[in-house]
Amino acid sequence: MSTTAEDTLKRKSADETVISGGHLVAKALKSEGVDTIFTLCGGHIIDIYDGCVDEDIRIIDVRHEQVAAHAADGYARQTGKLGCVVTTAGPGCTNAITGVATAFRSESPIIHIGGQGALTQHKQGSLQDLPHVDLMAPITKFASGVRSTERIADMIAMAAREAFAGAYGPSYLEIPRDVLDREIDISSAVIPEPGRYRASLKSIGDPADVEKLAEILLNAEKPAILLGQQVWMCRGHEAAIDLVRLLDIPAYFNGAGRGLLPPGDPHHFHRTRRTAFDKADVIVIVGTPFDFRMGYGKRIRSDATLVQIDMDYRTVGKNRDISLGLVGDPGAILAAVRDAVSAGINQDKQQKRQEWMKELRAEEITRTDKLMPLFMSENTPIHPYRVAWEINEFLTEDTIYIGDGGDVVTISAQAVQPRAPGNWMDPGALGSLGVGTGFSLAAKLAHPQKEVLCYYGDGSFGMTAFDMETANRFGAPYLAVIGNNSAMNQIRYGQISKYGEQRGSVGNLLGDVPFSKFAEMLGGYGEEVKDPNEIGPAMRRAREAIKNDGRSAVVNIWVDPTEYAPGTKAQTMYK
Repeated sequence: MSTTAEDTLKRKSADETVISGGHLVAKALKSEGVDTIFTLCGGHIIDIYDGCVDEDIRIIDVRHEQVAAHAADGYARQTGKLGCVVTTAGPGCTNAITGVATAFRSESPIIHIGGQGALTQHKQGSLQDLPHVDLMAPITKFASGVRSTERIADMIAMAAREAFAGAYGPSYLEIPRDVLDREIDISSAVIPEPGRYRASLKSIGDPADVEKLAEILLNAEKPAILLGQQVWMCRGHEAAIDLVRLLDIPAYFNGAGRGLLPPGDPHHFHRTRRTAFDKADVIVIVGTPFDFRMGYGKRIRSDATLVQIDMDYRTVGKNRDISLGLVGDPGAILAAVRDAVSAGINQDKQQKRQEWMKELRAEEITRTDKLMPLFMSENTPIHPYRVAWEINEFLTEDTIYIGDGGDVVTISAQAVQPRAPGNWMDPGALGSLGVGTGFSLAAKLAHPQKEVLCYYGDGSFGMTAFDMETANRFGAPYLAVIGNNSAMNQIRYGQISKYGEQRGSVGNLLGDVPFSKFAEMLGGYGEEVKDPNEIGPAMRRAREAIKNDGRSAVVNIWVDPTEYAPGTKAQTMYK
């Protein structure tokens, strides 16, 4: 150790009246409940690391900042707490943009802290200098620079409040190097105390609207409810489940809402949403915008009573007129509705709702029976529907399923049904490829006792797979299952349809890569699968290898490149 470093340590240990900016960042993050940061090192931000060591905040250093941002997003989804990504200036920030934008469209609460050149070098062309705040503003709820060391803690508190205000989302703070390195008198560094500066987030909005919704549901004979991402993110799932069971409402799920009820539950419906929305007299949409996934609201008939519940006022009634809108915490609203209806249940209406559920259940069975030949296909190359079926059969109540890819992952939604709340993760509305590695790392760190399975397309696996080494390094191994068709097949179908076979394969064909070798290179288990009957056994062998070796495993499944998801064939994502 150099004399200068020794002197610095002695001074810091002897003088507890001063604190550096980086240590203030760590204290403020700790105050916000952050216990883990995801990062890639850079000279601008190293004092934050030093502070995190003192505050016992776990530092997970990855190989690419995109993975760090996805991991922060995934950690927020799994824990319900503020996720945190810390990057250096310039390319550190730009590499994280996709992950932050994914969190923005998925309404996930993260704080991105980025470095910057020193204030004393402003406009002089310092290393990695970029207008980070301007870059991040369109994809965050809050973006600002911190211009003095004294303001670090309250600016972090401000950014955290914004991340949880209304619909959740990311915040960004740029902190210059000299602001981080500077030491100030600790008495001038006020750190807001947790729980003392935030209002309750559990708003039910207008109580009169809660009563209106209660009356609507009590009188409904054929209701349907869609529970989306926000229901899980605000941890309102118990209230939602109570309500659907109390009133016998068939429930459908999307995004992180998948898994709120397990398959086989009498109120869990999976394949009949179109029918339900076509026939229902009351439709309640909770925590889901009328975006492309909902046909911009146009797929819901105009004469149905349509109720929308959302955390963001701007989302309610956007793209589609509604009968009633409620803005607030979905869990709190649904709990209030549950309490309002509990004393007024009409048995005749209840009987009609039970008959409605029987009608939908019969169609669910019929639709599943029609898909079974695909699910049980013996074809080689392997039919992607068979992979989806085998994955679903493999899942347990303690398996977190992550989807990262195009067509093969889209198909998986036809079969994969998570067994518990929080056990489904997907990219969300941005449709980002490459989320799987960061999500897997975060999920395993958040829940070491759970199994994590990420189903990749071969294109998405190639984007971020090297951070599987990071997962191994931090004791967070997971199972990567790859549906390998050697192409970006979802896009390829559209090109073939539009331009013909001769030009349809331009820019979308990939090499035939035996990805099992990748896991082996990292000291883990890998297996190539070309026989559909070996899918399940291969995954079970991988599961045991992960338990025994503590390293991630890859099962590379060669799927038929000529099979496509129904939505891909209809090109519904673009309509």
